[in-house]
Amino acid sequence: MRWKTGKVKGRSAVPSPDADFAHYWIARGAVDGGDAWELLTGGNTNETWRVGNRIVKRFREGGETPIFGNDVQSERLALKALKGTGLAPELVDAKGDTVVYKRIDGHNWTPDDGVEMVAQALARLHAQPIPEALSDIDLRKDAMVRQTLSMNGKVPRVPAELPPQKHVFLHGDATASNVLVNEAGVTFIDWQCPARGDAASDLAIFLSPAMQAMAGNEPLCDEEVAGFLAAYGDATVTDRYVALQPLYSARMRAYCQWRAARGDHGYGRLASLEKGAG
Repeated sequence: MRWKTGKVKGRSAVPSPDADFAHYWIARGAVDGGDAWELLTGGNTNETWRVGNRIVKRFREGGETPIFGNDVQSERLALKALKGTGLAPELVDAKGDTVVYKRIDGHNWTPDDGVEMVAQALARLHAQPIPEALSDIDLRKDAMVRQTLSMNGKVPRVPAELPPQKHVFLHGDATASNVLVNEAGVTFIDWQCPARGDAASDLAIFLSPAMQAMAGNEPLCDEEVAGFLAAYGDATVTDRYVALQPLYSARMRAYCQWRAARGDHGYGRLASLEKGAG
């Protein structure tokens, strides 16, 4: 989700559940004791603070959903594996339910930045070696059908014969909100659900009209989608995405309705954007 800085007055203001938490990370040298802690808002899964040029992220139990996982060890593993690539923030420290990483300067991606840079960055990510300890996620057609039905969604027709899966290093939550842009290019943030799985899934998350709207953007037009797929540059993956797009859309629509039924009422409007779901 898109993070916004909350107002925290004074260097002594630490909007954390207890002072011991802040003191612990200061004592470890992960953050500077002279920097104010600024609670970042806009996501509702975990607690995240900006502390100078550091980001401190504490995971909450039970933050996973039917589509998106939420695992601190997975984030730690991904950040370590991607060190030096520019595709992820640099890990500073991690312990228990918390990770600390360097803050990335930049802005959240918008369509004005162009879709090509995101497609090319995802292609770079998908070409990275997959960490051995990274978990597998089943994103085959039958698994997604079951997942959609489990959220009371309707399943569209999908071709019986599909281009093969390409198992890659997935971000798992590659929404526009999790793409930062600066002069160096694209960096992905919020690595709580990386996995080994079908490359087309990351494309579907980014291209989802509902997830674009969640980031404050208009859904991408056909020309932008085509430009994204061309820039990704792997026809096996993009052909698989196109074949499965109605199912991806139906699954996302069901997910938004599932969230709305649990009190996240803004998701109800987002569900209607997934028109390919039928």
